[in-house]
Amino acid sequence: MIEVRVPDEQEGTKAVVRAWLKQVGDTVAENDPLVELETDKVTQEVPAPVAGVLTEIVLETDAEAVPGALLARISTDRTPAKAGAQGDAQAAPSSFAAADAAPGPWPSPGHESRLSPSVRRALQQNGIDPTRIQGTGRNGRITREDVDRAVAEATVVTVGPPTTAEPRHFEAHDIPHDRMRLTIAENMTRAVAEQPHVTAVFEADFSAVAAHKAAMAARGVKLSYTAYIVKAAAEAMIAAPAINGRWENDRIAISPTIDVGVGTALGEKGLVVPVVKDVGKLSLEQIGAKLDELTRRARDGKLERSDVSGGSFTVSNHGVSGSLLAAPIILHSGQAAILGIGKLEKRVVVREIGGEDAILVRPMAYVTLTIDHRVVDGHQTNAWLARFVEVIEGWAPA
Repeated sequence: MIEVRVPDEQEGTKAVVRAWLKQVGDTVAENDPLVELETDKVTQEVPAPVAGVLTEIVLETDAEAVPGALLARISTDRTPAKAGAQGDAQAAPSSFAAADAAPGPWPSPGHESRLSPSVRRALQQNGIDPTRIQGTGRNGRITREDVDRAVAEATVVTVGPPTTAEPRHFEAHDIPHDRMRLTIAENMTRAVAEQPHVTAVFEADFSAVAAHKAAMAARGVKLSYTAYIVKAAAEAMIAAPAINGRWENDRIAISPTIDVGVGTALGEKGLVVPVVKDVGKLSLEQIGAKLDELTRRARDGKLERSDVSGGSFTVSNHGVSGSLLAAPIILHSGQAAILGIGKLEKRVVVREIGGEDAILVRPMAYVTLTIDHRVVDGHQTNAWLARFVEVIEGWAPA
């Protein structure tokens, strides 16, 4: 009998069982997806460690799943489960079988019949035909994210162009909380209650970065502004190492590596924060490549838990969605600071040239550092920001 357990790599956030993909009595192959676990950051499939028969489910849907907890047991003799804690597999049909036998609001000839309970429930509640959804799960299986995306795309409608005779109307609707949104809300509330937030604001001229970025593009190397921001953040840690630390009851623990999380928006689903590990040892090009990979997998719902765990510092490039300034930006649990980058826009500035003041137009952005005031004070915060701006504005030509 082989035990299936919750993976250990979990970053201080609760996971719950979202849906079982196999039921007691089912034959499974090695690496077949067994169950979906969900945190506020990522949904993860737990595969079967061996081939056999699923004989017992220990944690049911919606149960909390702590690292190392027993999820299920698999028999390797490939004998269907007998009557016991879970009942006779033949006498008590699985929830999948019951769901498949129940009439639904849509036909499904030739369509995937073994939808997870949460997916089937969401489809029925929203009256969505599963044949109209392109599944992004393993082997094209429809996931709950696929259903949520379909619901979000269909919720708001407009009726005709606005005219003086017929104003534009929007369909009123409610958006039920999903588990990820509820967990995000819980974490944000706890962070504000436990960590005293203070924000400092500087301004940075991105002229040097823009020139370097254009020169690299001419050589065939495309880099985002975020790559430069992450690299500059790592350089600034020299000025105030405690920014890369965290509060402990008996000490301030400074991380030995600079592991930078980058907020990635997922539309109505909020955001996730994939982490670029050990940034201090990476070149600008390596950072850019890693960011591209993580962002693509985040938006495709392909992140693993290891991709969103272990961050020591976070960047919120909120300006990409249009905001000039955001303060405070809520700290990530277990971190001392978060960098915010506002919208990059051309602004008139005064610079001294040849001993005379000159009015110039430069690409500028407000940059903020929100800190846990238990860990660092204003002097360290300003020292870090001053160094960050110095790196951004003094970027050497390509």
